[in-house]
Formats: sequence, C-alpha cells, structure tokens
Amino acid sequence: MHVGCNIVDDFGHHLRRLDRASAKRIFILTSPEIWGLWGLRLAGAFLEREQPTVLFLAPGETHKCMGEVERLAAELATAGADRSSLLIAFGGGIVGDVGGFLAAIYMRGIDYIQVPTTLLAQVDSSVGGKTGVNLAAGKNLVGSFHHPRAVLADVGVLRTLSSRELRAGLFESIKAGIIRDAALFRFMERERESILACDLDALQRVVGASVRMKAEVVGLDERESGLRMTLNFGHTIGHAIEAATGYKKLLHGEAIGWGMLAAVHISRMRGMLPHSDAIRMEETIRAYGPLPAFRARVAQVMDAAAYDKKNKGGTRRFVLSPGIGKAVVVENVTDMEMISAIETILSEAAQ
Repeated sequence: MHVGCNIVDDFGHHLRRLDRASAKRIFILTSPEIWGLWGLRLAGAFLEREQPTVLFLAPGETHKCMGEVERLAAELATAGADRSSLLIAFGGGIVGDVGGFLAAIYMRGIDYIQVPTTLLAQVDSSVGGKTGVNLAAGKNLVGSFHHPRAVLADVGVLRTLSSRELRAGLFESIKAGIIRDAALFRFMERERESILACDLDALQRVVGASVRMKAEVVGLDERESGLRMTLNFGHTIGHAIEAATGYKKLLHGEAIGWGMLAAVHISRMRGMLPHSDAIRMEETIRAYGPLPAFRARVAQVMDAAAYDKKNKGGTRRFVLSPGIGKAVVVENVTDMEMISAIETILSEAAQ
C-alpha cells in the first residue's frame, strides 16, 4: 500500500517497480466519469509497449452485479486476456469490488492493482482483499478473497470529489478511530475543518492511519473469523438501511454513519459504553454530516439485517464499542435492542 500525492502521474514508475512491465496485456477497469477526469494523465504514465485496454463500468450500486461481471469477463476474453494479464481497478469502491472479483475468477485468477479514486475506497474497500457483487437479497453476497498486488492511493485526486462523497468516505475513517485507533479519532475531532477543506497533509494522515489500522487487522485475521469482524462496526444496520432503501437514497458511507449511530445507541443501552465516549462519537459522526434524510419501516430494516454476512448458524453477530478505540463482537443483541436503535435513527432520519 502506498499513500501519497501525484501517484497517477507517476503510475508507470510504480508499475515497473512491481515488475509487471512484462505482463502481456494490461487492462484498466474504470468508470466513464473517472476516465474523463484522470484518464489522459494515467494513460500518459505508460510506455508505448504497455498501452492498456480500457474497460468501462457505469456508476451506481445497480451495476455491481453478476451481469456486469459476465459482460466484462467476455470483453477480457475477446481482447485476448490470459493468465499473464494485469487488471488495474481505477475508480471508487464499486469499480474496485467488481474489478477485484473479476480478477479473482477470470481464468481462475489474474493479478490486479487497486488505484482507488474516492476516499471511501482508499480507506476501506481497496484494502483487505474482499471482492464481490450484490444480489437482490443483499450487498456483497457473492464474492471472493483476492488480494491486489498493490494499492496505490493518490490523495490528490480526492480534490475532485463532491463534498458529499468526501464526507461519505470520512465516516469509514471515523469508524477506524472508534474501533481501534483513538489517536485517529482525536485527530478527526480536532481537525474537522482542515480535513473537510481537503488539506492534503490532513487527508494523507487520515488515509494513512485508516489503512494501517485495517491492514493490521486483516493481517491478524484475513478470513474474518474473529477480529476482522470488528471492521463491520455500523455495518449491520447500515447495510440493512441500504437494502431497505433500494441502494438509491444513500451513499455507502452515509448508511454506515447511520449504522454507527445505531451501534452507539445499543452500546450505551447496555451500559458498556461510557456516556462521555458515546456523546463524543455521536457528535463527531454528525459533525461530518449532514447525514441525508431517508424513510424506511422498522420491519424492512430488520428483515434486511437478517442477511448480514456476520450471522452464522442463525446467530446474530453484532459489533459494539465499549469505548473510543475499542470494539467487540457480541452474539446476544436482542430484537428489542435492534428495534430501539432502528426506531431512534429512523425518527432522526425522517426530520
């Protein structure tokens, strides 16, 4: 993982350092919007003999599906991709998830590199080797663990993000602080203005700390048998909100923001989270908002939460926090606790 500035312009240098210049064919998966913003600069970093073939994926969760994977695999085959080919996922989290899954299954696995262009992708989805696509029943229900050869995160490209997309990514960094890195949480409390103003030094610190935290956890628990589940703080109800609203109302990070508020609510209800820490968590989450309004029924959210991937053998697994910098996985969150948390956030979200 390399975090810095001007990585897009120096991409050819990074590629050759990875000793992939010998790849017979190089393919880039990206979105039309990202290619329009940065495509010429990225393409200019390649030598003439390395010129890549560009594949496109339209934006939006509706395109994170098996049909698109099949289409892209067919395009790879038509273009002559083989097991020595290299795929570069150049875009946000959807491009990274689909690109990683495509690389995992094409010819039973080819190399790929993540070049994430959104903050959410840089601090979360590009790291850890999780790839996958959605089904109608829920997010990321089909996927594979397939680690990229490298993740190259250029914080300079974040300046083209909308304010909403930037804030959505920052919720994942707040999560990183809540569950494991109290110093990162304090930095985000203190430096909100510079972070939201896209100060590159501040963003580089946030991205670097978030990535180090996740890489450490993944290194200790690659297959999510225990510790890695803590990375899903806010995700059980967050993912359920996304499903209940048809993946059309909220960005992923925004749904996780609401989900974290729900997790804080349950943690506080149980008496495991000090009141002062709960207040700091809630105030910091809201300070990086506003979290968008949405409407859903409690029953919809509860039904969607039943498909959470942490659940095993009919047991609901939920990530809670006993304090800033700490997280635990519990197996005894009740329906009443879930309903109380969901009712609380739905009431706020409807205002």
